[in-house]
Amino acid sequence: MIDFTGAKSESSSDKKSADKISKALDRETDDEGKKKKLSERQKARRMLLQALYQWEMARAPVNEILAEFLVYYQGKIDRDFFKEVFPQVVAHAPALDQQMAPWLDRELTALDPIELSLLRLGMYELAHRIDIPFKVVINEAVELAKVFGATDSHKYINGVLDRASKDLRALEQRGTGRI
Repeated sequence: MIDFTGAKSESSSDKKSADKISKALDRETDDEGKKKKLSERQKARRMLLQALYQWEMARAPVNEILAEFLVYYQGKIDRDFFKEVFPQVVAHAPALDQQMAPWLDRELTALDPIELSLLRLGMYELAHRIDIPFKVVINEAVELAKVFGATDSHKYINGVLDRASKDLRALEQRGTGRI
């Protein structure tokens, strides 16, 4: 399993490693340096990012990655969301890539794998999960980019998803007065 937390993960039975990852998955530091507890959906999005990154790097079968993550992360997460979204993002990856291309300023191959994974997740949620407000989709992707992405990647993620949301969620944005 590819791990973003810096904890060594030699096996799923390694208790110390699992505890470190679980704590990193459960909490995040806010802008003032205070710890804040993440919701079950936010923890599922972190798992999604890790699983999408692993799929992008290793191209392992989706069902293997899905099973590995569901066994490894036993804490309170939105498991249904994870089980629905991960296979769907992978299945729709070529279409999502094509859909986001007009808003990118570079080729897909030039994107960092974390940025690409976050953009695919955000594009999927914008296009297929209309139950989630577009502002939430963008904000969650930006927050993940701040934690796991390269310096200032959150600005890029924000720009691409914001432009995409104006097209994919035009009706919702008219209701908020954005367009």
